[in-house]
Amino acid sequence: MSDPRSTPDPDRVTQDSKARVVWPVADLNRHPGQSRDRQVLFGERLTVLGQDGADSYVIADKDGYVGYVNTAALGPDTPVTHRICAPATHAYTEANMKSADLTTLHHGSLIHVTEMVGTFAQTDQGFVPKQHIAPATHPETDIIAVAKLYLGTPYLWGGNSRLGIDCSGLIQAALVACALPCPGDSDQQKDQLGTHLPPESFAQKGDLFFWKGHVAFAADSETLIHANAHHMRVVFEPIDTAIARIQAQGDGPVTAHKRLVPLG
Repeated sequence: MSDPRSTPDPDRVTQDSKARVVWPVADLNRHPGQSRDRQVLFGERLTVLGQDGADSYVIADKDGYVGYVNTAALGPDTPVTHRICAPATHAYTEANMKSADLTTLHHGSLIHVTEMVGTFAQTDQGFVPKQHIAPATHPETDIIAVAKLYLGTPYLWGGNSRLGIDCSGLIQAALVACALPCPGDSDQQKDQLGTHLPPESFAQKGDLFFWKGHVAFAADSETLIHANAHHMRVVFEPIDTAIARIQAQGDGPVTAHKRLVPLG
């Protein structure tokens, strides 16, 4: 049986056009008008497949996730040149940090820089600090360093931004920033990422630990970094402590320990 998260419903497909997200963050819902399943960020490219009232039926270029986005959150498929590499940033009216801010842009957002003005990059959204951007063609190289940018971020089911993120959103943010393909949900990540390790294998930086409905990175051989509903934020937690806690709260044992070859 096909997965509706990654397989468009042919009965809903009436068009095929490209668009970019123009809101800082927009919910991506499995059904029009219903609750969030994932989120998309400013500048992300979507293929619009159809319309349903105020919503567009789309598939995200980033990971092939299918769902509905408010049509008002979409704009033309304009070129992008840079990505936001800080946890978040502001776009200002002038190339001056004391000028009025126009919008907030989150880590992973994609922008089009038209000119460098002093220590700022000029974009259609305003002036963004140069320290907060990197060329879109230059990915990060350390997935755990990227994950650490989200420490303290509030837990948000289906979240994909510094405003709020969930366990699989954190994994995806880190891997995509390093130009590594990554699906959106933890069960998909378990199926598609890395190679299985035998039980009781020693952890290495970058390993993935899976539970039913949860996923975490190994930050090092003894510590996890993960977004979780127990702490309601992104935290470091000793691996043994997390395994015992998750088991005790009734969510079961580790279902897989996987290594991202050759990153592990």
